[in-house]
Amino acid sequence: MNTKITGNAGEIKAAEYLLRQGYSIIERNYRTKGGEVDIIAGKDDVVVFVEVKSLPNGSPELLQTELNSRKLQRIVKSSKCFLLKHRQYSNSYVRYDVIVIDMPGMPDVYHIENAFTELL
Repeated sequence: MNTKITGNAGEIKAAEYLLRQGYSIIERNYRTKGGEVDIIAGKDDVVVFVEVKSLPNGSPELLQTELNSRKLQRIVKSSKCFLLKHRQYSNSYVRYDVIVIDMPGMPDVYHIENAFTELL
C-alpha cells in the first residue's frame, strides 16, 4: 500500500476513534500556505489539533523523526490561522495531540494527549 492510501486510512481510523471518545470532528485536512492539520476536533471547551501518524512498520525512533520541530511548528502555525478564521473558538482551550496508528508494539490507535505545545 502506498503512503497516501496508508495515511488516509489512518486518518479515518483516528477520526472514528475520536468520535467514539466523545469528540466532534470540526474539520479534517485543514490546509494553509504554511502547513496542514490532519484533524481538528472538539470536546467540551477544548479545540484539539491532531497530527495522525500511520506507522505500520514504524518504531518510536521513526515517530520522533517524523515529528520534528519544523513539522510541529507548521501545525502550530496552521492552527493559529484556523483560530483567526473561526472566532467562535476564541474562548476555547487549545491542545496539540498526536495519534499513532498501527505501530508495532503499541495499541492499534495510540492517542498522545498534549504531545507538544506552541512553545517549541
